[in-house]
Amino acid sequence: MRLQDLYGVGAGRAAFARRVAALSAQFSKNFGAAPAAWFSSSGRAEIVGNHTDHNHGKVLVAAISCDILAAVRKRNDDTVCIRSEGFPAVRFSLADLAPDPSEQGKSVALARGVAKAIADRGYTLGGFDAVTESTIFRGAGVSSSAAFEVLVAEIFNDLYLGGALNKVDKAIISQYAENVYFGKPCGLLDQTGISLGGINKVDFRDPSAPAIENLTPPEGYTLVITNTGGSHAALTEHYAAIKTEMREVAAYFGAEVLREVPYERFFEALPQLRKRVSERAILRAFHFFEENERVDAAAAALKTGDVASFLASIEASGVSSLNCLQNCFVPGSCEQPVTLALHMSDRLIRGGAVRVHGGGFAGTVLAYLSDAEAAAYAAAMGRVFGADNVFTAHVRLPGTIRIVPEELA
Repeated sequence: MRLQDLYGVGAGRAAFARRVAALSAQFSKNFGAAPAAWFSSSGRAEIVGNHTDHNHGKVLVAAISCDILAAVRKRNDDTVCIRSEGFPAVRFSLADLAPDPSEQGKSVALARGVAKAIADRGYTLGGFDAVTESTIFRGAGVSSSAAFEVLVAEIFNDLYLGGALNKVDKAIISQYAENVYFGKPCGLLDQTGISLGGINKVDFRDPSAPAIENLTPPEGYTLVITNTGGSHAALTEHYAAIKTEMREVAAYFGAEVLREVPYERFFEALPQLRKRVSERAILRAFHFFEENERVDAAAAALKTGDVASFLASIEASGVSSLNCLQNCFVPGSCEQPVTLALHMSDRLIRGGAVRVHGGGFAGTVLAYLSDAEAAAYAAAMGRVFGADNVFTAHVRLPGTIRIVPEELA
């Protein structure tokens, strides 16, 4: 494996070696021994497929070149201890895996939930010590919580299960931890993208067995993610409303999720549907159906090397999120940083595409740009939103894995 497969073209060996040395020293300081194993779990970028996974739709998702790096060593008891810079220490016993409401929203809930989901599958687990350090961009919506969940799943998988869990298993286990223990009703996109690695089309028609197609990202392109600011703390109701309204439309047809409803039946029923649900719910349903088509188009374009059509699908996804999904600003608020960033991007970009990234309402926009254009675009966005809030990344090829730092070519 090459260092650039993890961290992108131009990844510096010296910088990585310093990171490993610092983490090894922290491990020895905390646990009185040297680490025996190393693991890496990345962030992810949603390329196309905004708010479709929770209604069993399709997504195009990529692992990206930032990660949580973990130094790990087995313990001889059933205690899990994880220390992460900037976060409270995680410590719990595998003898006590019941959900604790006081832990909701905390890292310990994620780790405990992962352990519970694995134990419920009949596996015997053991304890471990870990020290982690993250380069996943904070506040950029690239799923640091999912990266942590899948990391813990892979540590257990490697140390105690002999690799018995496949990539989809680890994603489903991690989603369970986030839904049930952490208290966030996310879909499966984040965990799947991180666990798989690379860029993948994922069809969640059956969430317990998603259909996956690995694709080749275009060469000569860079992802630029801009954190436009704004707190996510008061946005839960807005995120939840998207899922709820889509399912209200599905319920009109006697279905649980929109994926069970044929588009033609939905379209024919519009006159009656308007009397039962809001126009916003209908627009969000339109987004769902059309976004699935855009995922198919983007994947087909990648397979034929048609970069222009691939970028056009990303751009169209962004327009639909703005106009139909309506998750680019908080309803009724005159604070609209995401919309501002999108409009600026349309003025700046010549050889790429831009769209809201992730849940929306506040937070980030994603630009997929030619390498030649990326630096100037990042500088322009940094001038408005702050240079520390603009991040560049590449598609990372491996999913969450155990690595041997000195063997990375």
